[in-house]
Amino acid sequence: MPIIITRDDPRYASLQKGHNARFPEKETDAAKRIFLCESSADAADALQQIVSAGLRPTIRSGGHCYEDFVANNPSGAILDLSLLSGVNDGRSAPPYRIGPGVQLWNGYLELYKRYGVTLPGGTCGTVAAGGHISGGGYGLLSRLHGLSSDWLTAVEILTVDGSGKVIPRRVNAHHDADLFRACRGAGGGSLGVITSYEFNKLPHPPAEVIEAYISFPWEGMTEEKFVSLLKTFGEYWETRGQEPDAWGMFAVLVVSHQSGGGHMGMSVQFCNPDGTCRDLAALNDYLDCFLQCGSPASPADGTGHAGLSARKDAGESLCSGVHTVRRRNWLDATGGNNGSGSSARAKYKSAYMKRGFTEVEARCIYKHMTRTIPNVDLRGSVIEMDSYGGAINRKELLETTSVAQRSSVLKLQFMSFWGNPEDDAGRLQWIRDIYKDLYSGPDSDPDHKETPWWSPRYEGCYINYPDRDMLSYTYWPQLYYGHGKLYPFLQTVKRKYDPNNIFHHAMSIRP
Repeated sequence: MPIIITRDDPRYASLQKGHNARFPEKETDAAKRIFLCESSADAADALQQIVSAGLRPTIRSGGHCYEDFVANNPSGAILDLSLLSGVNDGRSAPPYRIGPGVQLWNGYLELYKRYGVTLPGGTCGTVAAGGHISGGGYGLLSRLHGLSSDWLTAVEILTVDGSGKVIPRRVNAHHDADLFRACRGAGGGSLGVITSYEFNKLPHPPAEVIEAYISFPWEGMTEEKFVSLLKTFGEYWETRGQEPDAWGMFAVLVVSHQSGGGHMGMSVQFCNPDGTCRDLAALNDYLDCFLQCGSPASPADGTGHAGLSARKDAGESLCSGVHTVRRRNWLDATGGNNGSGSSARAKYKSAYMKRGFTEVEARCIYKHMTRTIPNVDLRGSVIEMDSYGGAINRKELLETTSVAQRSSVLKLQFMSFWGNPEDDAGRLQWIRDIYKDLYSGPDSDPDHKETPWWSPRYEGCYINYPDRDMLSYTYWPQLYYGHGKLYPFLQTVKRKYDPNNIFHHAMSIRP
C-alpha cells in the first residue's frame, strides 16, 4: 500500500515542496495529500485512489521541475515516485531497468559497478530519472552517445481510460508504439505515470577523461573582449566541434552576471571516441581557439597535464589561465560533477542554437550581464552555454523519438537564483528582459519576436527546462516540439491514452 502523507503529518511541510522554493506559491496552492509509492503496484493503487476520488494527480520523481507543475496542486494529490529507486531490481543482465526515482548519480554508480555501462545523462546528481529521461535527458557524454531517451527500448506506464480505470502498460516499438515514442522526449506529466525505464543496451563509459577549467575574470573584461570570447566559443562548436573526433568533448561556458564578482568560467571534459585519452589533438585544437584570449599555458599532453595551447606573445589576456586540469578515471570525474545545489527561488529559460553567436547577440548578452537594476541584487544570474550536437543530431531519430531538436550546436540555459520572496519581481524582470531583447534582434523571425523561433539560427526551447512565460505566445507548443508533425502526433496520443485529460499542467500536451 502507498504511504499517504496528509497536512497533519509532520513530514508534510518538507515533502510538499520541490527543488524550486518558489512553489507552492502560497499555502492554499499546496496539494491536499502526498502518496509515497514503493512499487509499481503502489503507484497503480495510489493513482486509482486519486482518480476515483476526483482529485488531480501531479507526478514527482526527484522534485526538480523548474515550474509549478507538481507542487502547485490545490486540494489535489502528489504521486511521489522517489522511492521507486531500483536499478535492474536484482537482474544480473540486460535489459537494464531504472526506476523513475533513481537519482542520476546513484544510477551511474550502480550501472557502472554492476555492469560497466552508463546512461548519457545529466550532471546534477539529485535529479531523478523520471523527469530527466522522459524529456530527453542530456549530459557530458551525449555528444558521443546521444540523449538518454535515444537508448530507451521499453517503458512501464500507468494510463487511465475513459471510464477512470488505471491501465498498466508495457510499451515499446512493437506494442503501443505511439505511446512509446511519446515517452521518448515529450516530457513528463502529460500522458501517464512511468514506473520503469528499460534499456536493452547502454554505452560503456570512457576509461578516462581529461578535465580543464578556464577562468575569464570580469576585471578588465571589455565589451570587445566579451564579444570575442562568445564568438570564439560558438564558432568552434558550429564548425570543428561537429567533426566525429571531437564528439567526446563537452564544454560548458558559464557567463555569470558581473555583480557576482570575480570571473566567468568554462569547464571542458574530453575523451577520444574509443574512451581513451591517447590522442589529444582535438582537445588542443579546441584550446588553440582561445589563443586570441591570450592565456600563456602549455598544450595538453599525455602525462596527465593539459592547458591552453597558447604562446606567451598571444596578446592581451582575456582569461587567467587553466585553473584545474587533470586526467581522471571517468567515475571519479562523474562523482566530482554530481552536485545539484541547494533549494532556492529560481527562474529558468532555454534556447537551442544552430549557429554560433553573432556580434549583435554577444553585445546584447554583455549589456544585460553588466546591467544594473535599482534595488535589485543580480548575483546568481547566469547563462549556461553548453556544447551540443554530435551524436545527438542523428536525423533518423526524428521519426522514433519525440525530440525535434536534432540540428543544434549550442544549448543555452538562462537561470537566476535568489533567496527572498521580496526579490521575485526584480529577478523575474531581469531574466525576461534579457530573453526578449536577445530574441528580438535582426536575426529574429518578425512573426515570432522575443522567442528563439525555428530558423536557420534557432531551434526552439527544451521541454525539460519549461518556462510558463512562453504561454503568452499562441505558438508555444511549436517552440518545444517544432512546427512539423510532432505536436499533432502527440495530441493524438494524448487523446487516445488520456481521454479525460487526467494528467495535465500548464504546459502539458493539449488534447
